[in-house]
Amino acid sequence: MYLPRNIDTTLEEWRTAEDRKPLLIRGARQVGKTSAVRKMGEKFTHFIELNLEENTEIHQVFNAGLPVTEICEQIALIVNKPIIPGKTLLFLDEIQACHAAIGSLRFFYEKMPDLHVVAAGSLLEFVLAELPSFGVGRIRSLFMYPLGFKEFLRAMNEAALEENLQQYHFQKPLPEALHNKLLLLHKKFLIIGGMPQVVSAFAKGKSLFEVQRLIDDLIISVQADFDKYKQRFPGIRLIEAFNSVAAQMGTKFAYHYPESTLNYPQIKECLHLLQLAGIIYPVTQSAANGIPLGAEANSKKRKFLIYDSGVFQRLLGLEVGQLLIQNDFSLVNKGNIAELYVGLELVKSEDPYSNKQLYYWQREARNSQAKLDYVYQCQNRIIPIEVKSGTKGSMYSLYQFLKEKQLPFGIRISSENFAEMSEVKVMPLYAVHLLRQLLSC
Repeated sequence: MYLPRNIDTTLEEWRTAEDRKPLLIRGARQVGKTSAVRKMGEKFTHFIELNLEENTEIHQVFNAGLPVTEICEQIALIVNKPIIPGKTLLFLDEIQACHAAIGSLRFFYEKMPDLHVVAAGSLLEFVLAELPSFGVGRIRSLFMYPLGFKEFLRAMNEAALEENLQQYHFQKPLPEALHNKLLLLHKKFLIIGGMPQVVSAFAKGKSLFEVQRLIDDLIISVQADFDKYKQRFPGIRLIEAFNSVAAQMGTKFAYHYPESTLNYPQIKECLHLLQLAGIIYPVTQSAANGIPLGAEANSKKRKFLIYDSGVFQRLLGLEVGQLLIQNDFSLVNKGNIAELYVGLELVKSEDPYSNKQLYYWQREARNSQAKLDYVYQCQNRIIPIEVKSGTKGSMYSLYQFLKEKQLPFGIRISSENFAEMSEVKVMPLYAVHLLRQLLSC
């Protein structure tokens, strides 16, 4: 069963564009890249899919250094399908397995611009780091992530509810019945996460406890991939760093954590590789005195997000029953799962052609400490965001930031319904994906 994705619209726009570049879809393993391309392939007369990790004999076609017209002629003969510009979609999956194939993409744009060419790869970032000029300006990257809450609602046959949600805003809260329904669906999403295989199983009627086993299998497969990340770099080190990121979620990452077997350079290298693999995302501290936020970022002070809430809750062994029953998420892992969710939704709701960077703010003065979970750039504005796991909690840091930076308002994200106060706009957790729309970014 194919789960409709937000990226489908982007792919359709690319398919029908008069001037297009070869498309390189980037993202972690099993986030749905191949399925999305296959779905688009149904709209072509001919669809050719080559998995370059499995079909290593195809590598010689690219390694021969032939013009792309001859490469296409040979591929057409091998698969016994025609390659016709405008009618054929050529899909090079797991392209990271063949460096020469990556290098050929730029020439498709120059020599066969009317041919639809898509490439995808899961450990692609490792190769691209070694090929910095693989095709700048001639290839377009598209970033893909696990399902967001909006996509989850569609998968649960709640498309009407998802569309209805867009009618509400800070001045117009949802009716209580709809609010409560969305809160329950949101709790389930935190438990399940957004990995397509897991969401699909739940949509087909699998219980939450059966779904947990699927997530466990997924974690095992992710960790099994660690040995592929770098030669002579033990996978056991990456597993330790990965688990430490989960344990430290919501706090500035401490390189000297309990029971660490790694030194600072080793941990730093592990985190770099996990970022390249797309399974952790950095949140960098910024002074946030102006835009861009990255201009005053301190890369030595970072938090890290695990790429999926379902994976996160299984790594920490959170109690599913508590998540479903309790109204206050702070009773579960001190609410960090809510902060994780908000960060992931901010990433997923951005333009898929950009690799979104996240920032937070923290003042560490001896007698005046304050911390904001996220600072968000909306055009030429800075929007401070404070995440509350339940419906209560002080907003001291948010008010301090507004006063210090002389900003008109901030955002409080919690289990509450939409609301608006003099300096604070309140947004429910389940509506984070609408933030850009509501702020007219």
